[in-house]
Parts: sequence; structure tokens; C-alpha cells
Amino acid sequence: MGMNVGKLLGWGISIYALVFLLFSAFLTYGFVEGYAPRIIGFLALVVICITAGRSLNAHSWLDILPYSLAWGTMMFVLDVVMSVPIGGWAIFSDWNVWFGYAVVVIAPLFALYPRFDRISLRTARV
Repeated sequence: MGMNVGKLLGWGISIYALVFLLFSAFLTYGFVEGYAPRIIGFLALVVICITAGRSLNAHSWLDILPYSLAWGTMMFVLDVVMSVPIGGWAIFSDWNVWFGYAVVVIAPLFALYPRFDRISLRTARV
């Protein structure tokens, strides 16, 4: 399976944009204390990463892994370009940043499980 550059760049930028927008909104409205913003951010990141993984229509996690590694690398590069000028290099001393990169690499691999598209909501005919 060759790498689809459109899906690679499109989903990479979309993942970063969603999380960046979400945490910018949290900062704007002062929703930064406690576990709630972290949990919401984590869930949003997992959902978009699994959606990105599913869009690849892969048959094995080995097909998804190159994309997820590239997306994780893109998150780092985009953080250097977008976040370091604002927060400085100290942003990389926060374990949450590294955890986010790990989620971006690992979550798309779960796109294959469970296969919700195989679940039928139709009732059985008698």
C-alpha cells in the first residue's frame, strides 16, 4: 500500500488544527484547571485519530503505522512552528505534549478494532 500524500498531509494538518483550536478555546474561556480539559482534549484527539486511521481503509495495522508515525512527526514539527514562538521550548518539558504525540501515533492503529461498520442494526426476520 503506497502512501497517499493527500490523506497524509490532510489528516496531519486536521489533527493538529482541531487540537490547537480546542485548546485555544479552552485558554480563551479559562477552562484550563483540573482534569476535565485534559480528558476532553484526549477524547477529541482519540476520536479524530481513529477517524483518520479508518479513512485509510487499511487491512492491517502495518498499513496504518507509517501514516501514524508521520502524523506524530508532523505534530512535533507544527508545534515547533506554531507553539514554540508563543510558549518557548519549555512546552516540550510538559509530559502532556509527549503523551499527545504518543496518542497520535497509537490511536489510529485502533481504527481496525472494533469494526463498527460490520454491526447491523436491522432486526432479524422470522
